Amino acid sequence: MLVLLPPSETKADGGRGGPLDLAALSFPELNPARAKLADALAELAGDVPASIAALGLTERQAGEVARNAQVWTSATMPALRRYTGVLYDALDVKSFTKAGLEKAHRRLAVTSSLFGVVSATDPIPAYRLSGGNSLPSVGTIRGHWKPILEPVLQQVEGLVVDLRSGTYSAFAKLRPDAVTVRVVTENARGERVTVSHFNKAYKGRLARALAETRAEPSTVDQLVKVIAKAGMTVERTGDHALELVTEG
Repeated sequence: MLVLLPPSETKADGGRGGPLDLAALSFPELNPARAKLADALAELAGDVPASIAALGLTERQAGEVARNAQVWTSATMPALRRYTGVLYDALDVKSFTKAGLEKAHRRLAVTSSLFGVVSATDPIPAYRLSGGNSLPSVGTIRGHWKPILEPVLQQVEGLVVDLRSGTYSAFAKLRPDAVTVRVVTENARGERVTVSHFNKAYKGRLARALAETRAEPSTVDQLVKVIAKAGMTVERTGDHALELVTEG
């Protein structure tokens, strides 16, 4: 089973690993595209105003540009520890048991504007690049990744659970049998509506449950059983579509 997570705008500082080494990352067929983006990002960082404009930042966020300037030289850390924010707070990788962490490393991967997709343990630096950005020397990030990333992800074997957000889903279509999960709640009229505020938190909880389970689900029905056993309300709404029903 592979669970595809969205990235986060925020990243943890520092790291104990050496500088970025593309050869140390999973999905090596993506490395030429990764190198092109990293070079473009570092080059753009030499012009702070241009970086702020291209990345959609404010003047107060100029420090993010400094991160990009050091993308090839700064320290790295595993992807699951690099990404922060609501989803990753709910995932809470630091509290995993050793056995749970080993499973998380095998089962979780993160979609990335800079790296396409990275496995949980891939050592990456801090950087700032969003899925909706466009770089002067590359064009749109989505356009850069779609023809390269799509065939790679469609070759992933086993059950794939897609927790990506809309922006990152546009990077690549998955196989038709990939399972999508929609987080919903019921309003006062009993109608199910998409959750926005707590969407990331619930996806983080779901990712944790899927990472820690002793089961090895290979079908949608088995996946539903794992989620229900974790105490979450889940319903199948299509052959490969689930709704995670939250409390209002």
